[in-house]
Amino acid sequence: MLLLALDTATPAVTVALHDGARLLAHFDHADARRHGELLLPAVDHVLRTAGRETSQLTDLVVGVGPGPYTGLRVGLATAEALGSALDVPVRGLCTLDAMAYASGLGAAPDESPFIVATDARRKEVYWARYADPVTRLSEPAVARPEELAERVAGVPALGAGARMYPEVFTGVRPDLPEHQSAAALAALAVHRIGVGSDFLPPRPLYLRRPDARVPSNYKVVTPR
Repeated sequence: MLLLALDTATPAVTVALHDGARLLAHFDHADARRHGELLLPAVDHVLRTAGRETSQLTDLVVGVGPGPYTGLRVGLATAEALGSALDVPVRGLCTLDAMAYASGLGAAPDESPFIVATDARRKEVYWARYADPVTRLSEPAVARPEELAERVAGVPALGAGARMYPEVFTGVRPDLPEHQSAAALAALAVHRIGVGSDFLPPRPLYLRRPDARVPSNYKVVTPR
């Protein structure tokens, strides 16, 4: 196995290469405005670092969000293009699931359940509740932090969304991941392949309409 994982659903541009037994190389850089500029060079970087070629890839996994429209589609379009060009299967994973899994790779939350929350912009967060690093208890959702106050108060929480609103996510753990990591995404994918778990299709999980919209009222201009 040679699995390439990538995700652009959070401000992080993150790519990792995994051989099924260990992480071979990874790249992580947080810059929400440069997903399109950084992603393919990051793919090239991890392959060169590991001394591997694209022709050796056997699997591709991509984070499907939830995440902002523009950044998320960069990773999905890239994964689909690579999969098509290389005739390699492309599998999707929820970005929040991989962040939850990352908590178990280091210092796991002291209690269960715990919350993963990322920045959804518009003063909202994408979030989900987990029983442990591999068991999600709720579907990913988008909400204003104040709407969640009673449900998340005191519950261990990780992610940039939780850090942005510590008055709501009072159990936020600053020692746990802030952004997505493709290293965790790759490790979770290897785990799921090993136990025969299902994957998501490589399609975006937006949860709401995009920020950019076609104007509904055009100014009528009549010839003189």
